[in-house]
Amino acid sequence: MAFNKLINSKKILSLFAMLTLFGTNVLMAAQEAAADATTAATSQSGDKPDVWTGVFYYVLLFFIVCIIVAVIGKILKVYDLTQQIQRKKPLNWNNVMGVLFAIFLILGAIGTYWSFTVHGKMTLPDATSLHGVKIDTMFTVTTVITLIVFIITQILLFTFAFKYRGSDKRKATYYPHNNTIEAVWTIVPAIVLTVLVVFGFTTWQKITNSVDAKDEPASIDIDITGHQFAWELRYPGTDGKLGKMKYTLVTPSNKVGVDFKDKYSFDDLVADTLVLPVNKSIRLNIHSQDIIHSVYMPHFRVQLNAVPGLPTFFKFTPTLTTRQMKAKEGNPKFEYLLYCNKICGGGHYNMQKVVVVVTEAEYQKWLASQKPYLNEQLKKDLKLADATQVSGEENNKLASNN
Repeated sequence: MAFNKLINSKKILSLFAMLTLFGTNVLMAAQEAAADATTAATSQSGDKPDVWTGVFYYVLLFFIVCIIVAVIGKILKVYDLTQQIQRKKPLNWNNVMGVLFAIFLILGAIGTYWSFTVHGKMTLPDATSLHGVKIDTMFTVTTVITLIVFIITQILLFTFAFKYRGSDKRKATYYPHNNTIEAVWTIVPAIVLTVLVVFGFTTWQKITNSVDAKDEPASIDIDITGHQFAWELRYPGTDGKLGKMKYTLVTPSNKVGVDFKDKYSFDDLVADTLVLPVNKSIRLNIHSQDIIHSVYMPHFRVQLNAVPGLPTFFKFTPTLTTRQMKAKEGNPKFEYLLYCNKICGGGHYNMQKVVVVVTEAEYQKWLASQKPYLNEQLKKDLKLADATQVSGEENNKLASNN
């Protein structure tokens, strides 16, 4: 009997050693292949390694781990059957599962701590807009509440699974119903969620409010139009109003399709850089000419899709100039940036613009130096010489009245 047990034990250990060696060899081969492929890809494309090589390596690693876990499970099962054949006490699977739950709780706690210490440093920079502070407060409150609930429930779940694992020495209590407990775990989450939803709804309603307050100056309208792979900017002229746009009017010289039947169009300005005055309400009128893009400015907590045929807008108020942010960050090369946050094609990575926040005086000086959207070529294409002159007289009257 002892001889048979020794043979069975040796077989099991040999099988485990062979499978472990096989998995290690496969993993090393995959790692070497990944390194060779990365080196080859880097040599062909400069400094950019092939991302799919890394993905293949980690997928293969995942499958190998799954195989090893399955093999260990089979070995334990064989050992258990061997014990039963020899009329010995088999494995207590309740204890095994209870210990695994306890180990999982410890590893999960370590993983959670690691996630907060490592990934917690990857959060967005401090908000530099009025509504951004409210967004961050909302995010912090939600995170704290969910974190507390997560820690309490996970500790209770895995601790109870370990402490009250199956045993022949005790019998489970049949406890089918308790009105008090059910009321508590229904009402408390309902109240918390209601507060979060109302908080979020009121904050979002203020952000998307299209009407300026009576005691505040009107928002500065700026048109931003996305297309593969660039952003087009249009500012209002001396009349402070943007002219209408129509997609049917888009031409090589009229990039965003400005409608010059609208008298407010003639003094509109075109810009390469998104320049904003600090502490002024900005309204971005967002358009797209081809596919879905997304206006994204992380420092201002601004993100909204640019959808073809569906104009959208986002209002916000920047609170720190670019010069102030350079001093705050200790980085003389700091720049606010406008990104596209939708993968919109091969040139998506390069679809961005510099955003500069300046004082009101600097903004007015910059605005006066911008070129009119209606350039000489566009005038010739649309035959608008007379109409431009008439519009100029109307704008002069409007400016004198203001």
